[in-house]
Amino acid sequence: MVRAPDGRVVVTTDLLLEGRHFRLDWSSGYDIGRKAAAQNLSDVVAMGADPTGIVVGLGLPADAAVGWLDDLTDGFRDECDLVGASVAGGDITRSELVVISVTALGDLGGRAPVTRSGARPGDVVAITGRLGYAAAGLALLGAGPAGSSGPIEPSEPSELVGLAELVDAHRRPEPPYARGPQAAVLGATAMLDVSDGLLQDLGHVATASGIALLLDPGAFTVPAVMREAARLTGTDPLEWVLSGGDDHALAATFPAGVRLPEGWTVVGRAAEGTGVQVSGMTPARGGWDHFRE
Repeated sequence: MVRAPDGRVVVTTDLLLEGRHFRLDWSSGYDIGRKAAAQNLSDVVAMGADPTGIVVGLGLPADAAVGWLDDLTDGFRDECDLVGASVAGGDITRSELVVISVTALGDLGGRAPVTRSGARPGDVVAITGRLGYAAAGLALLGAGPAGSSGPIEPSEPSELVGLAELVDAHRRPEPPYARGPQAAVLGATAMLDVSDGLLQDLGHVATASGIALLLDPGAFTVPAVMREAARLTGTDPLEWVLSGGDDHALAATFPAGVRLPEGWTVVGRAAEGTGVQVSGMTPARGGWDHFRE
């Protein structure tokens, strides 16, 4: 039983499959538990709600280790603790691969829900949280020696700590939970979490709101560690920032007169038109789509 003082319940669900959303040789059970909970809790706060609880459906191979399962459930619990939510229950079955389904619930606390359809011409586009970190970490893991559980080596030993931060970001995202309800209080007109890439996810806002979103690439900061990872993997780091998923940053639109607090960065504006544009051009919509080759 989960309290719903507001009388309305925000509900979201996500499905994670071994080999598609995580690899057992790259992530621990604890990492996977944290990630599975985080990607659902971030959807709740992206509507301006406070998470209250999750329920978990779990498919496990017959030879799954009890210790690994303990680590997984510890990950669920610790991620929920960050937002004052709890693991309310769930179900378990046998399967050939590890399958995790998480449903998260949230309470709006009397606030209006922030959807994807409220952006208006003249609004500013702002982001909070990390962008491109998880994609860079995934690229480093993928570029490592065959069968390894770590990234490729940097040119200088001192850079290894920074690269580990990127790899950890893939394994365990850090959504800016408190800033979802904060954005609702500030009057956000539209909001979502960036799970499949900023361009693709903002495309959902543009479509739902019937407007264009114009982004300024100069407004995005690419940290030195990401530039090093890009050098090692032969990638443009801005590609990770604009198209990389799994960081679960928040992207929102606000009326132009709203004074945004520290932690939010204005990266563009809403205008008449359609789609998402970067420097006046409409890029191929980067990001993850399960049914696009």
